[in-house]
Amino acid sequence: MNFLAHLVLAGDDDGLRLGAMLGDFVRGQRALELYPGDVRRGIRLHRHTDQFFDSLPEVASLRTCFPAPYRRYSGILIDLAYDHELAGQWDNYSSRSLEQFDLEIYQLLEKNAPMLPERLHRFIRYARKRGLFAAYREKPEIMYSLRGLGARLSRPNPLHRAEEVWDELKPHFSAGFEGIFCQVQLEVSNWLKSRSTITGS
Repeated sequence: MNFLAHLVLAGDDDGLRLGAMLGDFVRGQRALELYPGDVRRGIRLHRHTDQFFDSLPEVASLRTCFPAPYRRYSGILIDLAYDHELAGQWDNYSSRSLEQFDLEIYQLLEKNAPMLPERLHRFIRYARKRGLFAAYREKPEIMYSLRGLGARLSRPNPLHRAEEVWDELKPHFSAGFEGIFCQVQLEVSNWLKSRSTITGS
């Protein structure tokens, strides 16, 4: 799952939100121990959520819809597609506007700037420039993000041409989103209940 989905799943807990943003930038146990307990919990939640999402049969089935050579990169496309779906259906998941949510997240990250790695700072600067996450409603923004991701990968890839298959795949993304996201929300709720302390659990 991508940033917006992780942030929504974190709810209003600042530690979980920070962990949601840090999850893709913190590798290994030693690096994890550098963060406060509530943030470690958020990073672990991020990792668990990604593993659960990737294990769902519905997600495995969705990957089979991708033509070659996109199937190898289906995980990247699905992650951004689900942020696109979430942004487009935002009113079903939050009582405040997506623009207000964006502002809250930027303020939280600025407040905790000293603990953020430089790679995350670079993403934040990019996000503010592009108007993320509200811009994820728009297909051109998703295509722009995919081109950028493709350019950063070490091997040649077709992500810069994703628009060629996007309209064909979009109905599959839309049809499965609500059910899959509901499953992930339930799993997150159960995970948090089973780890009710923030002492590095």
